[in-house]
Amino acid sequence: MTQVDIVNAMSDAEGAAKVTALFERTYGTKPAGVWAAPGRVNLIGEHTDYNGGLCLPIALPHRTYIALSPRTDTQVRVVSDINENDVQTADLNGLEAGGIDGWAAYPVGVAWALREAGHDVQGFDAAFSTCVPFGSGLSSSAAMTCSTALALDGAYDLGFGATDAGRITLINAAITSENDMAGASTGGLDQSASMRCTPDHAIRLDFRPGLTAEESAQQEAFDLSNHGPELLVLDTRAPHQLNDGQYAQRRATCEEAAELLGADNLREVADLVNAQADPATALEGVLERLDDDTMRKRVRHVITEIGRVDDFIEAFAEGDMQTAGDLFNASHDSLRDDYEVTVPELDIAVDVARDEGALGARMTGGGFGGSIIALVNQGESQRIAQCIADEFERRGFNAPRALPAYAAQSAHRVQ
Repeated sequence: MTQVDIVNAMSDAEGAAKVTALFERTYGTKPAGVWAAPGRVNLIGEHTDYNGGLCLPIALPHRTYIALSPRTDTQVRVVSDINENDVQTADLNGLEAGGIDGWAAYPVGVAWALREAGHDVQGFDAAFSTCVPFGSGLSSSAAMTCSTALALDGAYDLGFGATDAGRITLINAAITSENDMAGASTGGLDQSASMRCTPDHAIRLDFRPGLTAEESAQQEAFDLSNHGPELLVLDTRAPHQLNDGQYAQRRATCEEAAELLGADNLREVADLVNAQADPATALEGVLERLDDDTMRKRVRHVITEIGRVDDFIEAFAEGDMQTAGDLFNASHDSLRDDYEVTVPELDIAVDVARDEGALGARMTGGGFGGSIIALVNQGESQRIAQCIADEFERRGFNAPRALPAYAAQSAHRVQ
């Protein structure tokens, strides 16, 4: 059997050196600075952000690094070490939504979004290097858009990156870039995590409309070394796409359901259900008001998943790792059966992790490919990852890869 691949994070020194060298080879000058933004893994609270709900992500130590210099015109040039001979170009002048194809839409779209919001941003030259696996469900796109947003903020002295409240403007630009320029629907969880997480903490993100920046985020201690287990993150390397219509379809179904239930969003319904003495019975009463079986399943997932977020926070704070693991399991089963966003690779990886002693395991991210996370006993991550890799090889799946994971720092300037 093939040894499972371990994807280690670059240090800031390594990332800065690598991306600076690429910038200098490509453009013949030194960059104005280097910035970095992390990928994220969502502990629990999946497909709840665009329903006004709750999420609980951490920032990964795996980051995208950007070396950038501003320009005096509206031209943009971007290059990545994935293919440093392929320099993508664009002109911000007259650019419209959807006007850029391919990966360059993500960074170019950030500058476009900032300009559309009235901020004084011109063109730029940029180079990228990343250790966030692509297509892994770990927000490689948000790492790119958020690193670009913070770099443009610094290069053009916009002043938003220095405060948590100010970073909301940069988050919104990153979201707009992904939704409107790249055409990949996103609800804001990924960008918020990349911009707002702190070391040794998960961030409880509340997407209920009308909240201030301070009200929408709460840092929750997440240091597994105090509790015994460790977090295994495993990229199944199953194809992962969010711009093929599946994500948008589920979002539209949830919005339609909320309207039928007389609510602005499903969070309003969840708050009413979860406040009842018997939430399960209250939920069944809500579902009986919907005629469509598929819609009922989608609503059941969203409402129960919103409730699982605070349940997980409480269990973890009390050191109840068994309950925390049970909530992981319930989340995955709901995503598999009610939201129907898993694929065989995700389900097999979760099943093997559970069979091999994980306290709990679930898919993470938008689904349709991507990664799983599992709470496992100390020192067991590599063994369980290898068991999953062995099963994947027997089934003819792509070889998975494991990522050492802990709650790391948000986007920041490196040099």
